[in-house]
Amino acid sequence: MRVRTLSTFLSCLTFLAIAATPALATTTGGAVAGSTTAPATTAPATTTPATTAPAIHLSPITAKSRQLTYKGPIYQKTATGEVVPYAAPAPAAQLTNATGGSAVSGATATIADTKPQLLVPGALARYVNGLAAAPMSAPEAVQKAIWAGNEIIGLPYIFGGGHASFDSPGYDCSGTVSFALHGGNLVTAPEDSSEFMAWGSHGAGRWIAVFGNSGHAYMDIAGLRLDTSAADDPTNQQGPRWRPLRTENGGYTVRHPLGL
Repeated sequence: MRVRTLSTFLSCLTFLAIAATPALATTTGGAVAGSTTAPATTAPATTTPATTAPAIHLSPITAKSRQLTYKGPIYQKTATGEVVPYAAPAPAAQLTNATGGSAVSGATATIADTKPQLLVPGALARYVNGLAAAPMSAPEAVQKAIWAGNEIIGLPYIFGGGHASFDSPGYDCSGTVSFALHGGNLVTAPEDSSEFMAWGSHGAGRWIAVFGNSGHAYMDIAGLRLDTSAADDPTNQQGPRWRPLRTENGGYTVRHPLGL
């Protein structure tokens, strides 16, 4: 009888030990011996810091002042691509008026010679002796458009000029804009003022803003205005010239080359 009682007692202890094993695993986070299930873990929370896209800086398209004076350093890009300090020509050879006039006049006027490819530090074009100096930080297309604009400064206003061909003895408003944009490889054919209302991308660009309506077109490029109209220009001269930015640009559709 004692033997049977002892055997029963030992069986009870074995049962209790087996039952206690999973309970221990549950209360202490352990694993049951022989189990292939890994303990549950919680991945640490990760947070992505909030990022704000940098604001796109636009070149100015309006100005309160009509002053174009620039007294900073000026450089010139040579035919070999070297950038050297610019040496201004003798006064007699310079353009004569305050905003881009020229001694050349008349319907038969032609471009006398190739203008220097002027450069200035920073992100704004500057007025230098009637020409525009391109900003060094501008994309190449913008610089080339500015230098192309320089090539026709001082030529007379001719209605339709620059539309039958980019090569013309004079230019009208949209012909002037087209010529400059063509120099930057931004148009392949001349556009008229109405066509510029639907050209390119909507609004002012980082570097270029083209203003168009059914009767006129002009462009602001890196802070200077290329226009045949003397509006907001105290010289009151017509024809392609670099001029002060207008005080406002109401009545025009504003477009820009994609990416510029």
